[in-house]
Amino acid sequence: MKKNFKFSIITVTKNSQKFLEKNILSLKKQTYKNFEHIIVDGKSNDKTIDVIKKYNKYIDYFTSEKDKGLYDAMNKGIRVSTGDIIGILNSDDIYYKNALKIVNDYFNKFNKIDFLFGTVRKHKLMYGYYPEKIRWTFGFYSSHSIGFFIKKKSQSRLGLYNIKYKYSADYDLFYRMIVKKNMIGVSTKKKEILGKFRAGGLSDQIKYKDFLKENFQIRLDNGQNKYYLYIIFFLRILRNFKRLFR
Repeated sequence: MKKNFKFSIITVTKNSQKFLEKNILSLKKQTYKNFEHIIVDGKSNDKTIDVIKKYNKYIDYFTSEKDKGLYDAMNKGIRVSTGDIIGILNSDDIYYKNALKIVNDYFNKFNKIDFLFGTVRKHKLMYGYYPEKIRWTFGFYSSHSIGFFIKKKSQSRLGLYNIKYKYSADYDLFYRMIVKKNMIGVSTKKKEILGKFRAGGLSDQIKYKDFLKENFQIRLDNGQNKYYLYIIFFLRILRNFKRLFR
């Protein structure tokens, strides 16, 4: 018998007045209706709160308080979530109307999976899941915001995002999820696009050298051989030398 899983969609905001309305409406327009929308705001000082108040009846949980960064706010959302499946939808991103229906179908079809990576439209179409690449690159999946869904019980077994990492705690979580916990996941088909990722967000603002340094530390903290990591580090510097100075 097909299950109608309850989704907990977590949106982290801070000074997001320009894009948050489209985010909220993209959930309101979902063809699949069994979800809760959790918004965790980092004490915005623009008109973000006004947008949230305007659509208050469509929001199931809301808090506005200072936090320790993006991933700390996500953890707050996870802690209060009551659904069977958790999804992350950053404040400037949107779902397409059939996104949650597609995800629900996958968790029914593959009932033993822990997580799902869905196709996402970024600067190009991002799709697929290639776990064998994780030991040398984090370019093995489509997207964190919009594209990533995990069962609540699997998230509980895995733990929260490590707020030690400022930019890429999702990479750390994925490494623990795939390599250390051996969790099972699949990806949607290329044509099954869940939503759109807006360019210019946090991930586009990170300096490459800071991203590379944290990436190295995440792998080191997760027990990868440091000499192997130095080789990867060196090769990435050679390949992206110009980006170090941006």
